[in-house]
Amino acid sequence: MKTLVWLAMAAAGAPVFLAAQDVKIYLQQGERPAVALPDLRGDGAAQPLMGAFNQTLWNDVQGAGLFRMVPKTLYPKIVPQQPTDWRQPAAPVQPPAGRQPQPPPNPPNGGGLFLNDWGGPPVSANYMAYGYTAVQNGVLVLYAWFWDLGRGSQAFAQRYLASNPDEAGVRDVAHKFAADILALFGAQSVFGSHIYFVSDRTGHKEIWVMDPDGGNQREITRYNSLTIQPAISPDGSKIAFTSYLRTNPGIFVFSVDPVRDLRFYNQRASVNSSPSFTPDGKQIVYSTSAPNDRCCRIVIANLDGSGVRPISSAGWIDTEPRVNPKTGAEIAFVSGRSGPQQVYRMSMDGADVERLTPGEGEASNPSWHPGGQILAYAWTRGYATGNFNIFTMDVATRKYTQLTHSEGRNENPSWGPDGVHLAFMSNRGGRYQIWTMLADGTQARQLTTQGQNYSPIWGK
Repeated sequence: MKTLVWLAMAAAGAPVFLAAQDVKIYLQQGERPAVALPDLRGDGAAQPLMGAFNQTLWNDVQGAGLFRMVPKTLYPKIVPQQPTDWRQPAAPVQPPAGRQPQPPPNPPNGGGLFLNDWGGPPVSANYMAYGYTAVQNGVLVLYAWFWDLGRGSQAFAQRYLASNPDEAGVRDVAHKFAADILALFGAQSVFGSHIYFVSDRTGHKEIWVMDPDGGNQREITRYNSLTIQPAISPDGSKIAFTSYLRTNPGIFVFSVDPVRDLRFYNQRASVNSSPSFTPDGKQIVYSTSAPNDRCCRIVIANLDGSGVRPISSAGWIDTEPRVNPKTGAEIAFVSGRSGPQQVYRMSMDGADVERLTPGEGEASNPSWHPGGQILAYAWTRGYATGNFNIFTMDVATRKYTQLTHSEGRNENPSWGPDGVHLAFMSNRGGRYQIWTMLADGTQARQLTTQGQNYSPIWGK
């Protein structure tokens, strides 16, 4: 492994971006730039960890849906590790005086050390990533470059550090490298966000949390009861959920770090369920059968359960309220007021109620896009009862798009903070698991495998 003394990078401690606006031209023209991500290597101590690093980097960049990923089977055998590894093709032999120089009979090939080895056929990439890792004084260091092959220059270069030279450390620096690649193209990485979900892997349904790629799965609640319907505050500091800990379903609110019960006052009722935070994180909307146990209507309350105020009127079964995260002025919710459950919306004072789904089949689980104009939801669309699929709808035009097709039951979509990904639950493999996909339905990826897992909610 080569040693690099990169004084400018080490001193700056931040990415060096060159011509960042220029690289966006591909996206503006509706093209997807081709990216090569060869496997990076590490020194003796780091090399055993590089499988996790390379897989994480590939998954993050591919998962953004912005690029055409060049298959690794097309790559040259030699991969540069730093800019000084690049070589220039030999110049044509100069002919005798009076005669024109002749190009080489075949395109020059450097085995992987010429720019054309990556920018020309068969790779034909627009960009490539390269670099290496090393363990120095107990710290994992990644030296990384993202190269603009068309210009023959670096788009950016950076040094990344992980305090622990272990699998968690290499995954962390891979996430950060991928985030900088996406930022160069004006995209947001989901690295640092979390997916909360319900799992029965311990014998009871409890709330769990994981990274957006399925890593670091850990349990939040340990009630040994039925605990469901998680929600996350906009700043990611609090979760709300429904639990049957006290026999009847009630609302609980926890801080995330540290995990602590913040004590939510539940109205005396047979049902208090389906909590969701307002965009400012200061209130919770939920469904309740109070005050006369006529199930159920939508109410709003402070984070401690005080100041309860009804929004929807009694007499219907209204549930799953979700406040528009962009405007804070309207609520999407599920109601059976017209027969089979459908998705509706109303203003925050309960006025202007209108049905969004057409009434065919059953619809549920509305989830607002961060931009506040699109809803994801589950819908049978006239299929056999219970055969749900994931759809999205432009609320203004009511135009909908089906994302999942004939792959079991798919429910509970939740938008990622980037507005590009969706988490959802599916039993396509025989048991309910948490999956993610792009908002066009492609790149479906299973995140959980232990037990059965339900109701993902994606937040910071």
